[in-house]
Amino acid sequence: MAETSVDIENRRFPFCVVWTPIPFISWIFPLIGHMGVCTSTGVIRDFSGSFYVAEDDMAFGPPTKYWQLDVTSISGGAKAWDKAINEASIEYFNRMHNLFCDNCHSHVGMALSLVTYGKSKNWNMFKLALYTFLFGKYVSFNAWLKTWGPFIAFLSLFLALCLFYN
Repeated sequence: MAETSVDIENRRFPFCVVWTPIPFISWIFPLIGHMGVCTSTGVIRDFSGSFYVAEDDMAFGPPTKYWQLDVTSISGGAKAWDKAINEASIEYFNRMHNLFCDNCHSHVGMALSLVTYGKSKNWNMFKLALYTFLFGKYVSFNAWLKTWGPFIAFLSLFLALCLFYN
């Protein structure tokens, strides 16, 4: 069985879904961000743009949050997991990126669906966003700040302007 310990310093997140904010979009909507999926050895794969799946080079910077999956619920273990990620990546090397319909979340969803993670074959961007928000862990306080800081600043500015003009 593969090592399942997360190594934040070396950016190794075995059996994880990883997330990082997208500048401007996440600053206003902090639940929206860029997502990747990690192999059993912790190598990150993310659908970064049309016809391209990056390896260990996330489109918007290193992960700020990770959700480690329950390895015991992956039928076939590490071999099946890595095969599913590889199949999803090959498929997404042949797809056009669409911000709203077929994106990084869809790539991750396909990998989880292929192994029927959580007894589900229909992982989608909304379900993944919710689970990552609820069960994900920030890699550090600075990562939390990178995610929520701009939103809090914009919200504070907005509230200050509302109070000033009322």
